[in-house]
Formats: sequence, C-alpha cells, structure tokens
Amino acid sequence: MAAKDLIHNAVKNALIKDGWTITHDPFTITYGDDTVFADLAAERPFTAERDDEKIIVEVKSFVGRSAIQDFKTALGQYMLYLPALNELVPEYRLYIAISETAYDSDLQRDIIQLAVQTHHIPLIVVDITEEEIKQWIN
Repeated sequence: MAAKDLIHNAVKNALIKDGWTITHDPFTITYGDDTVFADLAAERPFTAERDDEKIIVEVKSFVGRSAIQDFKTALGQYMLYLPALNELVPEYRLYIAISETAYDSDLQRDIIQLAVQTHHIPLIVVDITEEEIKQWIN
C-alpha cells in the first residue's frame, strides 16, 4: 500500500466537515488477481426519498517537480480504477481531490483542462488550510 498523500488528512477532514462519513481509509479494489487502493470512500445520507450518496476519492497534492507529470499519474490512477469500480461498486462515484492552490495554478494549464474535460473527471477542490471543500466539479 502506498503512503498517504501530503493533503490526505486535510481532504478527509474537509469531507467530514461537509457531512460525509468516511467508510474506508483506504478503499481496497480487488479485480481478478490484482489489488489496488484508492485513498478514501465516503457516504452521505440523503432524504428518505433518495438513496445515500457514495464516493471514492483519490487524493493528489500536485507538489512534484512537474504539474503535468503529477496529472499524468492522477489520470492514470483514475483511468485504472474507474472501470473496475463501475463493475464492482457501481453505486460509487470516483473523484480526484486536489488543493485549491493546485486547482488555481496547475490544473488551469491548457493541456490539463483539455484532459479533465475530455475524460469528464470529477474533482473536489479543497482549501487545505481551512480543511473545507471549496468546489465540486462534475
């Protein structure tokens, strides 16, 4: 199992503040002979008329030497996890969580924006200092 991302606890706390219950830390994905780990899984109850909302979150800090390389890693994990999760736990939605700082700078690069839009990658933008969710991008 890989080490937790630098902003893992801040994202986790932001989800809790937003009314989510953390159900897995990490979330184990086993498909065939392979096992990988997404960072978090969480649930939030809706009203009596609607089912609970369930998400799986891959946390990324974007603190490497190259924003494009960091994004390639995040995109690769997203693309690897998504088909398995759709088959195994289709009630969950997969998100990538990033800091507000990374979103405002690194994710505004044209090539990264194109990839996010093309692949419809849902993002959770978190103020790491305040441990608050600033934006859900679906």
